Amino acid sequence: MGTFGPLHWIVVAIIAILLLGGGRFSNLMGDVAKGVKNFKKGMAEEDEESAAKPAPRIEVQQPVRPAETIVQDEKAR
Repeated sequence: MGTFGPLHWIVVAIIAILLLGGGRFSNLMGDVAKGVKNFKKGMAEEDEESAAKPAPRIEVQQPVRPAETIVQDEKAR
């Protein structure tokens, strides 16, 4: 009862076409299609840019401790 079935969507589409007119509705759908196409193109370009650049390499450097402190630490254990 609370959901729209296929028949309801057909009625809504017919009413929209009657209110907007065939040409306006066609132009509106064309603009929506162009927007979706441009969106997909932008997403593909973004993926290509991220694939072209390798991820920055993170190198962890451990601090160098003098041998004297290492010997002292081992003696303390």
